[in-house]
This record gives sequence, C-alpha cells and structure tokens, in this order.
Amino acid sequence: MHPSSLADSISPGAYKTLINSTLPDPNLPTYTPTLLYQARAHIALNEPESALRLLPTDSDNVTVKAAASLARYVSASQSAKEESINVSLEELRDLAVEIEGDDGEVDDSEKALVRVLAATAFARAGEVEEALETLGVDTEDLEAVSVIVQIYLSINRPDLAKKQFERSKRWAEDDLLLQLIESTIGLVTGKDGYSNTNSFYIEQLGNPSLSSPHLLTARGVTRILRNEIQEAKSDLDESLEQQKGDPEATAALVVAGGLGALKKHETEELWTRFVANHPRHPLVSDILHKEALFDEFASRFTVPPLAA
Repeated sequence: MHPSSLADSISPGAYKTLINSTLPDPNLPTYTPTLLYQARAHIALNEPESALRLLPTDSDNVTVKAAASLARYVSASQSAKEESINVSLEELRDLAVEIEGDDGEVDDSEKALVRVLAATAFARAGEVEEALETLGVDTEDLEAVSVIVQIYLSINRPDLAKKQFERSKRWAEDDLLLQLIESTIGLVTGKDGYSNTNSFYIEQLGNPSLSSPHLLTARGVTRILRNEIQEAKSDLDESLEQQKGDPEATAALVVAGGLGALKKHETEELWTRFVANHPRHPLVSDILHKEALFDEFASRFTVPPLAA
C-alpha cells in the first residue's frame, strides 16, 4: 500500500486495514513509513505492546524511536506507572530537541512526525502548552494542524481551532485529513445542525476501504447530537460488534441509552460496567466530579421540617 493510501486509512480510523496490510521489503523506501503507520494503528487501538513488538529496538531512525517512546508512554499510562510515564515523556522531549539540532540527516517530514508523536503524548499527559509549543501553531504540516485543532477543542477553544483550519486551507490540499478537521470542528460547534459533519461520515462509511468502527462511532455521536437516538444506537451497536468493548463507542451508547435508546435498567447496568472497566475515561471523571459537586452543595442545605 502506498504511503498516501496509508495516510488516508489512519485519518478516519481504519486501523484494522492498516494492521492487516502487508509490510514491503525492508530494502524498499516504503518499508519504514508502512511500519510506522502500522505501529501507530496499534497505539490508536490501545495495543501499545503490539506496536513495540513491531518496532525494531536497534533502529537509529528518529521517527521509529519516537513511535516506540509513545507506545511505552501509552503502556505505562494504562498501568499507571508514573516512573515509566515520566521516562517516556523525557525520551520524547529529547527527540524533539535532537531534531532541531540535527545536521541535515533528518528530513522535514520526519521532523514533523516526531513532533506529532511527541505532542500526542504531551497532550495526553495534560501538558497542553508543551504540546502546542512542540507542534508550532504556525506549522504547515497538516497532521500537526489536526492535533492542534484537537487540543484547542479539548480546552473549549473552538475559535482557535477554526483559525487553524482557515489558515491551513491557504496552503493545504483539499484532502481527506482537511475534510476530517472541518467535520471535527463542526461536531463540536454544531454548525448548520451538524449537516456537514453528518455528510462527511456518511460519505466515508460508503467507502469499504475506509469504513471502520471509529467512523461508525463518530456518526453515532453525530446522530445523538442531531436527536436521531435510535439511528445512533444502530451505529454504536454495529461499532461494538466490530470492536467489542471499545470505550468510546460504549461511552456514546451510555449517553444514547440515557436518552431513551435503552431501558433504564439496561443503561444503569451498562454504566456500572463502564465505570468498572474504564475508571479513568473522561466521561466517568466528568460524571463523578459532578456527583461530588452535587453532594457538596446539597450538604450545605438543611431540609426544613414539614409544616404541622
């Protein structure tokens, strides 16, 4: 598979397609890019150990080193090993510094990828400013722009995300990733009743080579926002059939269940299992935080006795 096709597969989340693609001969120039896309697909599926088994440990390639460090970071995060988390982050910081002072042996595309992989870990670790500084908000690498947009949306700054998108339209080709960036912003802002976002996911799901559980989940979330609850449940059920236990699809199904897609007891059972299996998921953290706030405020009020 050509690297451009691999890029079109990873952008909409067709990770299984990437993993199942055949690695070219190690002597071919497409070998390392394909290897990296496969490793990144494993990381995206929360399979960091599979990525590490795939990546050579003796490579001098900075992009391979960065991918391995990101995989180690994700693995350490899954088991909450703070020391290993910090070691992996330091490895990525060192690589980000190394590429800035190289003597021309690392080309611009490799530098951009190292920045994207490092910034991904920094953002996941909550180091938002470091992630943005690593990427450079004036970058002309579209994948870096995509990560910047995701970061801005995660901190409730859709205005800055839109500025990045508008800026990138001046120099980027109208490819799949640019469309994905636009649809992601539309998903957060609700522009035009989510019509553009909905159309984008419908179009991509019509392509057998790109269709994936990730896209089904994304369309399911879009349908929830459009108040198409039963249609959303259908997408999410199909996504979970293809990728059992996926936390994002399950989280969305919990929301759809609470809006009437499931019976009350089914939603409660699903939520209980979800909290047990994914205690650090953002939805769980948010709900538990709100519950704690409610209990705190409720404790400040005394219910007066009933009038005689």
